[in-house]
Amino acid sequence: MDELMNLPQSAASAADQQSDGFVLQSRAAVEALNIVVESYRHQRTGARHIHLASDDPQNTFLVAFLTVPQDSTGVAHILEHTALCGSQRYPVRDPFFMMLRRTLATFMNAFTSSDWTAYPFSTLSRKDFDNLLDVYLDAAFFPNLDEMDFLQEGRRIEPAEEGDPEAELVYKGVVFNEMKGAMSSPVRVLWERMSHHLFPTTTYHYNSGGDPECIPDLTWEGLRAFHAKHYHPSNAVFFTYGDIPAAEHQMAFEGRVLSKFEPIDVSDLAVPDEQRFSAPKVAEEVYALEGEEDLTGKTHITLSWLLGPASDLSALLRGHLLSSVLLDNSSSPLMQALETTDLGSAPSPVCGLDDSQKEMAFACGLEGSDPDKAEAVERLILDVLEQVARDGVEPERVEAALHQLELSRREITGDGMPYGLKLILTALPAALHGGDPLSVLALEEALATLREESQDPRFIANLTQQWLLDNPHRLRMTLKPDPQLSEQRKEREKARLEAVRQQLSAAEKQALVEQAAALKARQEQEDNPELLPKVTVADAPKDLRIPEGEERTIGAMRATWFDRPTNGLDYLQLVCELPDFEAELFDELPLFAACLPEVGSGGRDYLQTQALQAQLTGGVSARAAVRAMAQDAQTYNSRFVVSGKALARNSDALAQLLGETLAAPRFDELPRLRELIAQLRAAAESRITDNGHGLAMSAACRGMSPTARLSDRWGGLVGVRRLKALDKSLDEPKNLAAFAERLQAIGEKLAQAPRQLLAVSEAPRFESLADSLNARLGGLSSTPLSDAFTLGHRPEVVRVGWSANSQVHFCAKAYPAVSYTHPDAPALMVLGPFLRNGFLHTAIREKGGAYGGGAGFDHDAAAFRFYSYRDPRLTETLGDFDRAVQWLLDGDHKSRQLEEAVLGVVGGIDRPGSPSGEARQAFHNALYGRTPDVRRAFRQGVLKVTMADLMRVAQTYLLPDSASIAVVSSSKSRDERDKLGLASESL
Repeated sequence: MDELMNLPQSAASAADQQSDGFVLQSRAAVEALNIVVESYRHQRTGARHIHLASDDPQNTFLVAFLTVPQDSTGVAHILEHTALCGSQRYPVRDPFFMMLRRTLATFMNAFTSSDWTAYPFSTLSRKDFDNLLDVYLDAAFFPNLDEMDFLQEGRRIEPAEEGDPEAELVYKGVVFNEMKGAMSSPVRVLWERMSHHLFPTTTYHYNSGGDPECIPDLTWEGLRAFHAKHYHPSNAVFFTYGDIPAAEHQMAFEGRVLSKFEPIDVSDLAVPDEQRFSAPKVAEEVYALEGEEDLTGKTHITLSWLLGPASDLSALLRGHLLSSVLLDNSSSPLMQALETTDLGSAPSPVCGLDDSQKEMAFACGLEGSDPDKAEAVERLILDVLEQVARDGVEPERVEAALHQLELSRREITGDGMPYGLKLILTALPAALHGGDPLSVLALEEALATLREESQDPRFIANLTQQWLLDNPHRLRMTLKPDPQLSEQRKEREKARLEAVRQQLSAAEKQALVEQAAALKARQEQEDNPELLPKVTVADAPKDLRIPEGEERTIGAMRATWFDRPTNGLDYLQLVCELPDFEAELFDELPLFAACLPEVGSGGRDYLQTQALQAQLTGGVSARAAVRAMAQDAQTYNSRFVVSGKALARNSDALAQLLGETLAAPRFDELPRLRELIAQLRAAAESRITDNGHGLAMSAACRGMSPTARLSDRWGGLVGVRRLKALDKSLDEPKNLAAFAERLQAIGEKLAQAPRQLLAVSEAPRFESLADSLNARLGGLSSTPLSDAFTLGHRPEVVRVGWSANSQVHFCAKAYPAVSYTHPDAPALMVLGPFLRNGFLHTAIREKGGAYGGGAGFDHDAAAFRFYSYRDPRLTETLGDFDRAVQWLLDGDHKSRQLEEAVLGVVGGIDRPGSPSGEARQAFHNALYGRTPDVRRAFRQGVLKVTMADLMRVAQTYLLPDSASIAVVSSSKSRDERDKLGLASESL
């Protein structure tokens, strides 16, 4: 690795010409990321290979294609699904989901973006990597694209009554229902319609995921033609990351794919530059809103601009700098105006720079507004921009934005997505649109140039003038609620289907019946999984890697230190024991946590505090955490955590900020509190359609344990409803003052609570960091509380149906179970994937048409849960949950099914996170009794689970009389919910 890093780019010699047709074009070290970027091109087909060489054993692969649909039928999205339904070498109908059961992968997925489709995976096992590479390459380049798979995954027409050729017709299909759910989100509609108008002539004009009203227009022949043109090596970019050499990857690419193709001309796929507006435009659109009579304050108003090419690194960094200066935090000029205006309730969720497409776009605006305020919102935004262009901004604000760029650049992530995949996705747009992937990753020189340029006091002012104020390619869009739209769409769909039915002959009607029967038969057939490669339990690591901390003290405060490779960042947490709270304060705890880092502290107002956070840290956050103890889920531990991160040079400032945030918050800034609650409400409501299954499970589990009830009360739909009521009440000044007093009371109690410190850093910095922490935080106490946090709880069976603004359903059923250390817990953990793999996936996704469904054991809630996601069915899905249990008890199951379920659980347990994230997880798990020894014992228990164990725990815990049910769906499904005996709730 060191030799490669020291090799000048120009020194590539004949020895560097890779075999199998790849030629090295460039090689350069990116020391800040600890990688070497190698760029190759396949001589015959033109395929590109970008290899990010690293010492990381978590190897990552991604193949991506530029996919540029010219309509909104969702062809790229449906192709992504259908390509994973069987291929030449692996002629099973569902290799992707079958491989999920036969792998230790740390990540497996496929993505459809607005102009590309990608197939990535990551794993720690070399054997697993080779297996997955075989399957992914064959799926992408040699898929079967069977018409039955197109009908299942994309769209089809069937009689509403099975076997009846004269019945009404209905549309079905996984993507069809997925996009009905996606387009139930006003934010998704806002983004799609904004792109539609901002890009009138290029591929971004269309909904690449698919508009449910257009998806029925797609044909199987059109899908196959799109694949032939777009999924070709000449249009492909291969990315790899990790410690496997590039030459080994290239041997696989050549042998399995590239040798079988001739080059084609794909120049016509390149996305052209958008035709520029000669003057700003105005557009008005609508979104569906059910169950609301008062439409006041439910409109989105945005301004958006089309900027320059994202492949221009200088322009890209300038765009990020400008966006950060204007919008990064509450003290930023544009964000401050959007947060404090009475023209809307909160800044729009689409605020900021989008650099994911060929040309960048910048957007800002408000949600919670009204249509007649559109001109005023536009004037507000332009006034701010004109002031910035006229007066400039403080040098400190530019420096803070540069600091944030440096910090985000340096941080090693990997908790939500493997680090290598994050780097690949950063470089991918440049690779697809003619840019240099290396330049996007090796930013040091460009950042240094930007820092030098930004010393000009007019730098931001001039950018604002040139890129925004003088830019005629501007769109003002108003997105209004329409309470009739959902019903109108249903009527249009019904009329379209009836028109189709009227034109069908008797033979054609019978053909639809036979097609449905054939698809059902195909879905029920059992493929031979041994056609696919696999790893076994024997291939799993023998032990679970868990970082260990070192106990120290900071003054009188206990501290836990973790030595981790953090690339020059320090992570600090103040962890307080939660005292008991009066009833009137109890429900304000999560709101207190959300507001705490957003208000003033240490004598500063909130604008000064926000500016200081941006200048010196990577952000400060807070949360109240109450989790079940590992030994008994009916008992719990509670903590309040204030967290922050900073570059090492700023750790002293971070420590001071954390202390001041907890000890001296300012809740006397009443207008600020009012803004924050409005923003929290808007964010909570916008998440419902994306997390409906999580909310349904939370509601179903609320009677299982104290922490499950609290989770629903704080973060479930009960919490959303309470937040809406609070937001409405705060329009009264006396209510706002009373709310501030409650927050102040919580802060005063927490300021007296004992606390401990968590520090994640690199060992050479421990001593200097300890000195700084001792000076800033050494006086804090660790004396135990006399009045610990307590929860009331009463077990109950829940049967509830929540009405939400959604065209699809989210269903959940839950059963009381056991704690983490109970002997049955490992078997319950394995039972979830066993039921999903063997029954639920076929029943709920393939046959039922839902985007997803499954089951799992939640040891925090002491519950076993079934769920479905973006589901066109309700009653039938709840029945499928019951049939899954019966399938288990009646079946003669194979040993491989058990091993696949065990592999899935072990892979999840072993999945690595970021260096700092693994340390934080180890620390907090131990607080709740999940020590390293306990976690390793649980993992060993999983490896020993037998079929007899699964049968026993199903018979013991999945008892019909103990089941709780919760459904999140449209108010139009209330009659169906009533028939099921579900109590009706609404937001």
